[in-house]
Amino acid sequence: MATFSYVPRGVCSRRIDIEIENNVIKSVKYTGGCAGNTQGVAALIAGMPVDEAIERLAGIRCGFKQTSCPDQLANALKEYKSENESKNPN
Repeated sequence: MATFSYVPRGVCSRRIDIEIENNVIKSVKYTGGCAGNTQGVAALIAGMPVDEAIERLAGIRCGFKQTSCPDQLANALKEYKSENESKNPN
């Protein structure tokens, strides 16, 4: 199981910790942010493939902000994929 931490930008949350196994999200924990929303997002994507989560969450905005905590999670997952593809090229 891989653990990945990400520092989000432009949102209230300060950190996102993600556990991934076999390209499936096992758990997500936000530090900071709107507790109900971040816990809800984390619960909904547990067990979801990384690519599906990126597709569903990317581009979601929070009010007038250009991003949101779900969008930042998609960015974190993209970064995770990029780092792991460079470590394990096929």
